[in-house]
Amino acid sequence: MSKILIVEDEESIAELERDYLKISGFDVEICNNGDEGLLKALKEDYDLLVLDIMLPGADGFEICKRVREEKDIPVIVVSARKDDIDKIRALGLGADDYMTKPFSPSELVARVRAHMSRFNRLTGVGKQANDVIEIRGLKIDRTARKVWVEGEEKTFTAKEFDLLTFLAMHPNHVYSKADLFREIWGMESLGDDVATVTVHIKKIREKLDDTTADPDYIETIWGVGYRFK
Repeated sequence: MSKILIVEDEESIAELERDYLKISGFDVEICNNGDEGLLKALKEDYDLLVLDIMLPGADGFEICKRVREEKDIPVIVVSARKDDIDKIRALGLGADDYMTKPFSPSELVARVRAHMSRFNRLTGVGKQANDVIEIRGLKIDRTARKVWVEGEEKTFTAKEFDLLTFLAMHPNHVYSKADLFREIWGMESLGDDVATVTVHIKKIREKLDDTTADPDYIETIWGVGYRFK
């Protein structure tokens, strides 16, 4: 749940904004003092700030300036002052938006959603992380289809990558060559096809700097098949 801090000295306005945002699914905290608001904004993790300009203690301009020096989150400044100079100053200090009171709480919710959506899109927040397997210096990125060995990227063909990934996802399970041919090539072996598996395993081992005698990753179970250690 996204967390929002409202710094507003008029309690009735702050509570109305909080209620609308909470109904819309946000976690909201309120500060009625600028100094307290600045401290919380800097010390705690928020996804967006709503700042009034006229506050006891540090004003909204000061809070915006200090937050921008340390954090990269959306900031919406609200004020009853309609002077363009205040809007220009707020935006110049790094505010993402400036709303003039009075305004509809539903408009605030809409702007909060828009700014958070844009921020998440630009920063990649909320994107699903790559599916990565890491085992003893071996890193397999299933999403990007890339492999690193001790930090060095290695180039694998499509079938080599699929075969390595399948074995790594099923450690300590012994598979025959026929099993692996069926899993990776999607068909039953016709006999000679199992040699294809042998060739691919040999190439994978070379790229992993693996040895048959003392393998770090792919172990040969003589007369049966292969197992990922």
